[in-house]
Amino acid sequence: MKVVVVSDSHGNIANLKYVMGFAEKIFAGAVIHCGDWNTLEAIEVVASYNIAIFTVLGNADIDPSVSAKCKELSAKFDQRFLKFQLNGRKIGVIHSIDNWKLKIENLDIVFTGHFHSQKEWVKKRVKIVRPGSLEEGVAFAVYDTDTNKVEFIHD
Repeated sequence: MKVVVVSDSHGNIANLKYVMGFAEKIFAGAVIHCGDWNTLEAIEVVASYNIAIFTVLGNADIDPSVSAKCKELSAKFDQRFLKFQLNGRKIGVIHSIDNWKLKIENLDIVFTGHFHSQKEWVKKRVKIVRPGSLEEGVAFAVYDTDTNKVEFIHD
């Protein structure tokens, strides 16, 4: 299954629509958002594509209505650290991994945001991926649950 992974969209509707159009073209089975939606409109745009959403909140998601909308529309939601299984993979999602002492040993992959950069590394034998930001450009990732590989997309 292909999963589109975004973070730090900061209400950039045009870039979210671009990414969601990409998600449709590759028949993505899910979208993971690592927080910093900033606006209700951003969440509603992603939800309008009828692709399962898995999300956490970021430090810029201070409006309580953003949290309420994420909880309402997401297949899985947690304010800080989400753990779930998708297509046999154990996945974690957090906005800023640097702020937490996480128990990640039993996960296959953890997605994180906050720093607006694209990066992949391994910690405790777990793949950690930062997909990038949509705030000032298009930078996101595509995760393949079948191969456990990540492709970075940037414009």
